[in-house]
Parts: sequence; C-alpha cells; structure tokens
Amino acid sequence: MATAGKVIKCKAAVAWEPNKPLVMEEIEVAPPQANEVRIKVVATGVCHTDLYHLFEGMHKDGFPAVLGHEGAGIVESVGPGVTEFQPGDKVIPLFISQCKECRFCKSPKTNQCEKGWAADRHDVMSDKDTRFTCKGKKILQFMGTSTFSEYTVVNQMAVAKIDPAAPLDKVCLLGCGVCTGYGAAVNTAKVEEGSTCAVFGLGAVGLAAVMGCKNAGAKRIIAVDINPDKFEKAKVFGANEFVNPKDHDKPISQVLSEMTNGGVDYSLECVGNVGVMRSALESTVQGWGVSVIVGWNNIHEFSGQPIQLIAGRTWKGALFGGFKSKDSVPEMVKAYMNKKVMVDEFITHNLTLDQINDAIEMMKHGKCIRTVLNVSPQ
Repeated sequence: MATAGKVIKCKAAVAWEPNKPLVMEEIEVAPPQANEVRIKVVATGVCHTDLYHLFEGMHKDGFPAVLGHEGAGIVESVGPGVTEFQPGDKVIPLFISQCKECRFCKSPKTNQCEKGWAADRHDVMSDKDTRFTCKGKKILQFMGTSTFSEYTVVNQMAVAKIDPAAPLDKVCLLGCGVCTGYGAAVNTAKVEEGSTCAVFGLGAVGLAAVMGCKNAGAKRIIAVDINPDKFEKAKVFGANEFVNPKDHDKPISQVLSEMTNGGVDYSLECVGNVGVMRSALESTVQGWGVSVIVGWNNIHEFSGQPIQLIAGRTWKGALFGGFKSKDSVPEMVKAYMNKKVMVDEFITHNLTLDQINDAIEMMKHGKCIRTVLNVSPQ
C-alpha cells in the first residue's frame, strides 16, 4: 500500500486521563517495526474492560491511552521478520498473545503467554513501548491492541488471520467478549451434558457463557441478573430459568440451592464483582461444584469460607475463555460462519467512532449488550 513505511495520521479516541470522556484526536501511527503488523481497524466492540480501565482501575501510569481491544481489521503493512501476514489479510488483534515458544504456550494446560504487554504491566494494562503519538506526546496502546483508532500496530504474536469472507463488523466481538464467556463454559468449567448451570451477569460475556453452557448440553441454565430486561435476550442464547436477586429476601446462593436440590453443577461469574464471585461459588453443589470467575477485577480482594472448597467445590478463573488466542480465534470465526456459534445476536447498536462516548454511556447504564463502532470503511 502507498502508506507502507510512512507515518500515518488518522483519527483516534484518546483517553487523556481517567474518569473523563474520550477525545477525538488526530494521532500519528508509526510504521511497524520488527515482528509487528500495522492494521487498518474496520470495526470494534466496546467492552466493559475498557470502562474498567477508565472509571475503576484508573492507574495513573495507564494514561494517556487509546482504549479498545475487541476489534477486527485489514493488514496495511508489515515490519521486518513478519512472514505470516501480508497486506490485505483480514485479522483480529488479540489482547492475549501466543508466542508459541514460552513454557505456557507449549503447555496444553493454559492459554497464558509469558510475552506481550501482560507479562509485567498487567496493572497498567499497556506496554511501555508504543507506536502512537499525539500533540508531541506518547500515547499508550491499551492491552497491546488499541482498536479505538483508525490504525494500530500490533506484535504478530497477538494477531490472528481469519477467513477473508468473515464480516469484520460482526467477528470483531470474537476478539474478547464472545470468546471470553463461551470459552469459560466449554474450556474452563468444562460443562457436561445434562448438567445444571447458573450464569451471573447477562452482559455480552454472560450471554456468551449461556451459549457455551447450551452448546455443551446443559439441561438447566439459570440466568441471574438484577436487570430483568435482559432475561428475554438470555432466552435467545439458551437460558431456560431466570432469577433476579432483588426479588428475594435471602442470599441468591440460598435461592439457587433451594431451586436445584443443593446447588448447581457449574456457575460462571461474569460481572467482575467480588461479592458476586463469592455468591457464585456458594451457589454450586458441594462435592463437585465448579465455579469460574470470568469478570475482570484487579482492585478488590475476594474472600470465601474455606469449608466451601474443603467440601469439594472448585474455584477457577478464566482469561479469554481459556482459548489459545492465535490458534482458537480463527476456529471461532469458522464456527460463526458455519452457524455453530451466534455473534450477530449480541449486537444491539451500531455507531461510528465519533460516537464513542455515547457508546460508553450506554454501557455504563446497561442500555446495550454490545455496541459495534464502525471505525474505517473496508
């Protein structure tokens, strides 16, 4: 492309400081360096983790930054040493890398990777190195991806090449939310056929967890949320029972235990609230109950009674649904193309990048499941 090797000036939504609206700015995006890929971002979802960094984590060293980590786009140019990608490839940038060389990547037991931004900057949620500048200042790349920009630069170990026929304004959601919830059910919890499950929180991640439970053959899928407006949407993904904790004067774990003769086989916490994490654990049956923490939280401590685990329950966590990113995201795109997983049904709003603050407000107030921002024309 004509822009290869040159600095690109483009639009991006910059978070100059925590707890403030994003500002549309013209930024400079440097050419990709060794083992890097520069991507024209076509579409991006707005995920709660973006809001978490902006309004809850608020780490002083994590700003200014371009947020966004649930995107899809087209390779514009590649840096030295890149052989896997070429200009024109359709890709999804990945917030969790897969170098395929470290001890974690070589182990089938985990999808963690020792390289990438998360290796030693997980609290700041960005690497020190960046290809972005604006008004003479360095702008951090959030989670190594920064999809709230018309162009971004990503290390090749954090990029997945996908089916060229895939619609980017749909499959961008496989960059985080859908895979995170779905994989937590099928990979981490390992939900079994005929089982009883409870999913706490019916945002995009929770609904994807519901879909994972259904595809794994669960018989009873109980959706738990304090917003009853979300129950109809949960039905679409496979939930068949619904509980609003506000309707009861006893702990939700007790309600679920009474409904299920002692507790559910599997529970998935998809909120990022430490109190809900404990409730989800206590909702599982003693002896073999498995509870998975899916919601992101890095600022609060959680607690529980040791007897809950001594009695045979298992408490686990899932990052990106346990999927090895480069290997699994193209497979999830294929599953979507073959109508084996739903994606379109998560999208409640389509906006432009200029409307990013509207999208954030809708998510803050529970007015959407997923908003997709159209960033650049294909």
